[in-house]
Amino acid sequence: MFQILKKTQLAPAIYLMEVEAPRVAHAAQPGQFLIVIVDEKGERIPLTICDYDAGKGTVTIVIQAIGASTMRIAALEEGDRFADFVGPLGHPSEFIHYSPEKLASTKFLFVAGGLGAAPVYPQVKWLAEHGVRSDVIIGAKNESLVLLEDEFRALTPNVHIATDDGSKGYKGLVTNLLKELVAVQGRRFDLVVAIGPMIMMKFVALTTKELDIPTIVSLNTLMVDGTGMCGACRVTVGGKTRFACVEGPEFDAHQVDFDEAMRRQGMYRTIEERKRAIEAERAAGHKCNIGL
Repeated sequence: MFQILKKTQLAPAIYLMEVEAPRVAHAAQPGQFLIVIVDEKGERIPLTICDYDAGKGTVTIVIQAIGASTMRIAALEEGDRFADFVGPLGHPSEFIHYSPEKLASTKFLFVAGGLGAAPVYPQVKWLAEHGVRSDVIIGAKNESLVLLEDEFRALTPNVHIATDDGSKGYKGLVTNLLKELVAVQGRRFDLVVAIGPMIMMKFVALTTKELDIPTIVSLNTLMVDGTGMCGACRVTVGGKTRFACVEGPEFDAHQVDFDEAMRRQGMYRTIEERKRAIEAERAAGHKCNIGL
């Protein structure tokens, strides 16, 4: 059993949890994910790793309560335990294999949209620990949904905020801010890493292709069982079928068929809506007649 040592609400319906998991903490690397199961009847939930501390033996996750299973996780409190906390899974970020010379000479820009700030954080932290100060764009609908800003600013002075409504930082899309950094401010970037909603990653990829900047995206949002068995995370990359959970989750953004990925992602919305309806019926004490 894996105990929750710390729980913090970051934004409406979004929670950070620090979990005691020594083996995972010792093996974790930036870009990887894990599988969380609440109890013996719980669903397998793939979550990206937000942080890890091998010395303390802890792993940090960020969860948004949007469906039946994630609501159950969000309802847990400090002292509660997960039945399973399996990982690290997937391939780590490619840049951890860079030579010291290549690492030092590469100008990184990370684009974190919404919950994408969670998997971006350990990457920026790893680079900072290796002497690299990267740029970070944090995108959100409004100020209340800007995640981990203070944590990023502790790692690098180059943090840029973009909100749809202009309540904090730049008013507009992350893609427009990216263009401004390059075209107006004359910033040079050798690699962009974008993690967030699929539609955001698609347009970041289109923007960076136009700007001729190599780009990596994480397709963690496609994953369901996290082992490649269910096939839910199939995606076409460079004309070939790939599985995000076992061959990713990070891929060359300019090779990903985002339209196909978004269609696949949409297949599961109706199922999740049914699950929420079932949970609501049970909570109300009514007999559930909604079939799955």
